[in-house]
Amino acid sequence: QVQLVESGGGLVQTGGSLRLSCAASGRTFRSYAMGWFRQAPGKEREFVAASDGSTYYADSVKGRFTISKDNAKNTVYLQMNSLKPEDTAVYYCAVRRYGGNVYYSSDYVYWGQGTQVTVSS
Repeated sequence: QVQLVESGGGLVQTGGSLRLSCAASGRTFRSYAMGWFRQAPGKEREFVAASDGSTYYADSVKGRFTISKDNAKNTVYLQMNSLKPEDTAVYYCAVRRYGGNVYYSSDYVYWGQGTQVTVSS
């Protein structure tokens, strides 16, 4: 069982920045394929970014968001710059199953509780 705890969400103005953190339990964190997803009110959960040695980004955040892993701290980060109101959502980190598709939320087996990000216009 892997436990994930997100933090770092909050309220920020358009153009601002936030860094989300996701602390993971488990002694094999280095091998985890990690992802970030988000869900806005009334919308489906959508892929944001992932890291499994390579990094992947949704087109909507490419060039603005950066995913990184610190294996020594068992933590994955999502640095979010140039935030827009449409980035407002609950952000979740997750661990992907071995061999799963990077972009499919159904292929992620462990999830955090989520952290709210609100971008004001």
